[in-house]
Amino acid sequence: MLVHGGFIDGSGWQGVYQQLKNDGYTVSVVQNPTLSLAGDVDATRRVIDAQTEPVILVGHSYGGAVITEAGTDPNVKALVYIAAFMPDAGESVQTLIADLPPETGPPILPPQDGFLLLDQGKFHQAFAGDVDDELAEFMADSQVPWGLDAAAGTISEPAWRSKPSWYLVTTDDRMISPPLQREMSTRAGSTVVETPGSHSIYVSQPGVVADLIEKAASEVGSPTMA
Repeated sequence: MLVHGGFIDGSGWQGVYQQLKNDGYTVSVVQNPTLSLAGDVDATRRVIDAQTEPVILVGHSYGGAVITEAGTDPNVKALVYIAAFMPDAGESVQTLIADLPPETGPPILPPQDGFLLLDQGKFHQAFAGDVDDELAEFMADSQVPWGLDAAAGTISEPAWRSKPSWYLVTTDDRMISPPLQREMSTRAGSTVVETPGSHSIYVSQPGVVADLIEKAASEVGSPTMA
């Protein structure tokens, strides 16, 4: 199952989805409402429940928090984090980025009516630095408002403490700094791969992302991506 993060929807997974499907995997894409962490976990668990085979959960960005909470489901065999947050118990995305200096933090605008958006003028550079101009502009203009209750939702039982995990560190990331990505993945004992690329690596280089997912699948022997 492919789980998207904040500000975007599941359609960005198309390239990853296509490679996995072409290679014989069953793939599902979760469409998170991104109103609250609890709601997104529920949406993810509904898709997990619909699977007939063991599942590998894949999360990008905030989607990492979602799979960390939802991944305790017994049908989930492994977790794959793509430039993603890996909160521990009691942590949230908000707490993980709270102490980042302004020059390295994401260009999130002040909340309005309980939702967050990225500065459109800084979206391309911060979120999609290696995506072509036209697509990056579309991504900026089609942002999905991210609920404060999603960003502030805390983890109760982190799945990475009981399930094997893989992590793709994107070394050109300007949303989640590479040092923070390394810190979280090291804490979790993940199998780590590093690659040049922006926060939107799943869009710009879907083959790199799909290859890591397939590596995880081969090591746990699961034919399903959810």
